[in-house]
Amino acid sequence: MGRTGDLVPRIKMHWLGWLLLATATAQGAALDEEFLAARDAYQSSDAVRLEKHARTLGGHLLGGYVDYWRLSLKLQKTAPEGVRGFLTANRDGPLAERLRSEWLNVLGERGEWELFNAELPRLVNRDIEVTCYALRSRMRAHPEEALREARSLWFVTRDLPDSCTPLLDSLVAAGVISGDDLWTRIRVALEAGRVSHARWISEWLPAGEAPEPRTLERAAANPAGYVERAGHNLRTRAGRETVMFAVHRLARVAPPLAARHWTRLEQRFAPEERAYVWGMIGYLGALRHDPEALSWYARAGELSDLQLAWKVRAALRVQNWREVLAAVDAMSERQRSISAWRYWKARALKATGRAAEANALLQPLATEFGFYGQLALEELGEKIAAPATGYRPGAEDVRAISRRAGLRRALELYRLGLRAEANAEWQWAIRGFDDRELLAAAELARRHEVYDRAISTADRTVGLHDFELRYLAPYRDVLKTHTTQLALDEAWVYGMIRQESRFIPEARSVKGASGLMQLMPQTARWVASKIGLKNWRWSQVTEVDTNVGLGTYYLRHVLDALDGQPVLASAAYNAGPNRARAWRPESAMEGAVFAETIPFTETRLYVKNVMANATYYAHTFSQQLQSLRQRLGTVGPQRESEAAPGTDALELVMSSGLPMESGR
Repeated sequence: MGRTGDLVPRIKMHWLGWLLLATATAQGAALDEEFLAARDAYQSSDAVRLEKHARTLGGHLLGGYVDYWRLSLKLQKTAPEGVRGFLTANRDGPLAERLRSEWLNVLGERGEWELFNAELPRLVNRDIEVTCYALRSRMRAHPEEALREARSLWFVTRDLPDSCTPLLDSLVAAGVISGDDLWTRIRVALEAGRVSHARWISEWLPAGEAPEPRTLERAAANPAGYVERAGHNLRTRAGRETVMFAVHRLARVAPPLAARHWTRLEQRFAPEERAYVWGMIGYLGALRHDPEALSWYARAGELSDLQLAWKVRAALRVQNWREVLAAVDAMSERQRSISAWRYWKARALKATGRAAEANALLQPLATEFGFYGQLALEELGEKIAAPATGYRPGAEDVRAISRRAGLRRALELYRLGLRAEANAEWQWAIRGFDDRELLAAAELARRHEVYDRAISTADRTVGLHDFELRYLAPYRDVLKTHTTQLALDEAWVYGMIRQESRFIPEARSVKGASGLMQLMPQTARWVASKIGLKNWRWSQVTEVDTNVGLGTYYLRHVLDALDGQPVLASAAYNAGPNRARAWRPESAMEGAVFAETIPFTETRLYVKNVMANATYYAHTFSQQLQSLRQRLGTVGPQRESEAAPGTDALELVMSSGLPMESGR
């Protein structure tokens, strides 16, 4: 009887606990809805609706965001005291930086230079708009000094904001920008195919000296036809530059034809103009793997770093090590210091009998983690190995780091699905962390299944490393099932997913790819039909098992279509099977050279990272490291019997719009 009597209050307490938990959960869900509704109102610039939702969010962990949204919508009318109050209250996060940048742009637009100059030193990262306002402010007191500094803006290749236009006008009016400077920037715009931008720049040329807009458009639309027609006016610079543009525009699709036309025309041009066009033809020929690229480069003059990079790649494809060495040595000091060119220079030195000099370059490079560090280590005859874990954070370390306000806000934003804001909070919070703090933060992210932050945070350490955090392997039971069924290298698949999504199931790219293996809608639909997946819906793409099932099937498909060669299949997964086939050499080529000479920047970096990742994952899974060179293998020409049924229809799906390198 007594025990039964004791049981009744315990049952009541149990149900009371559940009731309180349910109530708290419901209240939390309601606050989440209010917060997201407030954000939606801000994004719609609806201040009235924002105020309505903001009233319920007092004391919220993310209350600073509500205050920021309110201020941002009425910044033009807010007194300086109100802005500074927010900046002080939120100085520990990225919102203060964001609002300060917006406020500086408002002050610059109004010409309130005293307030602008007082606030400017507190801005951590200046964008180009604030930079232009800052230079305009300095021009009032030190015009010559400000104009000299502003000159570098003239050669920025992207579009500049309106805040820069008065500065550019002043540069031209003061003669700081010469006629040659104007034409240099017009050339850069035309090299990138940006005809409208070139026309905008040409408005600063003296009257009658600008290229005819319709003529530029004709040269862009039909370069072969434009070059072939007679009667070009080559007495003016505008006429000559337009013909030169048409020639290198033609070289983007048909370098040999462009070279033939330029051989016919070049005697009517100045030596500098001849050399410039040959440099462009050589560069664009190298991008298309034309065997004549080096001969065109030989007729060029001074080359940009980008052109020299592709001269190295053209030389690598024909194993001309002396040209590799000469091209790397001609690069700027900054470009020569990049890992790729240090490695290939070392290989060139070794190939030309200068082993001691080669090893002097390889030894420091071999201490780096990544594609070239692994290759350098193997070149020195050593084996790749993940470094020993020098420190692993304990429970108290993780608890201590979890109390940091910025990380708390970031985790709350991740929970709400606001990844852009969460990433900004996380990156701001870990600025200045030492290795121990970084590893503790990485472990915190892992525990909350924010795998991309765990990886990127662990990647930042300098002296203490934890490769189990850098190369996380979540969802292994799911992946192992599919990789085993399809006889795929598990380490390679993990290396690919790390590069594709960093293990975020809801990851979405700007091109529309989704899920762990970043599938495009048509690709997923095609594979679903192949494997007989019934009632397929696009909403299933973020389900881990479904996404991995579809992605690994497609990966097996392209691997079979491309000689079972992982480096080729990696390129195909990113850029499409037909492109990967088109990049195959005419004779057998070292896999590292093939990877280095992929024309698409995104795909080239992707393939290198995937293959380097796979090496470390192999270590994680089996404690045995396969040589990266062995993984890369040898890439040979396409066999006549090689076929890839069904892949043609996927070409536009897998890689629509991937650009080749352009610009100077």
